Amino acid sequence: MHDLPPLHTLPAFEAAARLGSFLAAAEALHLTPSAVSHRIRLLEAHLGQALFERRHRAIALTAAGRRYLAVVRDTLLRLDEASAELRAPEKIRLRISAAPALGSKWLVSRVADWQQQHPETEFSLGTATSLAPLLAGEADIGLRYGEEEWPGLLAWKLFEEQVFPVCSPALAAQLQTPADLDKVRLLRHPLLSWQRWFAAAGIKHPEPKDGPLYEDALLMLEAAVAGHGVALMAESLAAPYLAEGRLHRPFAAACPDRSFYVVAPPAAQEKRGTMDFIRWLVRSAKAGAEA
Repeated sequence: MHDLPPLHTLPAFEAAARLGSFLAAAEALHLTPSAVSHRIRLLEAHLGQALFERRHRAIALTAAGRRYLAVVRDTLLRLDEASAELRAPEKIRLRISAAPALGSKWLVSRVADWQQQHPETEFSLGTATSLAPLLAGEADIGLRYGEEEWPGLLAWKLFEEQVFPVCSPALAAQLQTPADLDKVRLLRHPLLSWQRWFAAAGIKHPEPKDGPLYEDALLMLEAAVAGHGVALMAESLAAPYLAEGRLHRPFAAACPDRSFYVVAPPAAQEKRGTMDFIRWLVRSAKAGAEA
């Protein structure tokens, strides 16, 4: 280590140079003018040359002072930034992969609520229907629709679902009984069984083979709003559309179906903040179901 100047003299030098006065520097640093003057003299003695020209009621930097100020100012700024970074709470970064419809209609508002209470948490949100991002270590937490078994992953049930048909108000007015569904286009999703709903409605009807097949439930909801057909949909995803009147339930019959889960690779248990957020999501889902 080289022979450093007394470090307490550097803020006094920078403040005096910036403010053009030992008195002003003293006020800014909450010191006496004589203390600032003493520190400047101490620094000049260490360097072996003057940093200021003392004039009547004024000071001015010497050429050496101007050169030294650039280095001192940069050094103090870097020290201040590094100190602020160390003082700040460590960021917690969580990567979430959500089924598209659940992500946009349920998760986003809850992420905002969590961040308001935990500003140290940073989220990265993406959408997917497969488990690939979780199994490949590209996501810490997933929200998916499915059965109870999730090979290779930990799982927590958010809420059980029931499904029922939904459609635009204009199309609903044309449907008197479930048998009338034979006259309209049925919108399909690979995880939702029309045949199961038909059975719950007391009708023997095979799984439809025709009609658009949507991988994304949110797209299917929007297609139903546009009057493109009747969609079989999970209650939690259809609820906002029903509340807004954009979709109607033409029939009261509903049937139980799969559930929404939080899923995560086992390593999630070791990552700071992950389990706290998962437990909070589960509590939030339970509170919503009881409301």
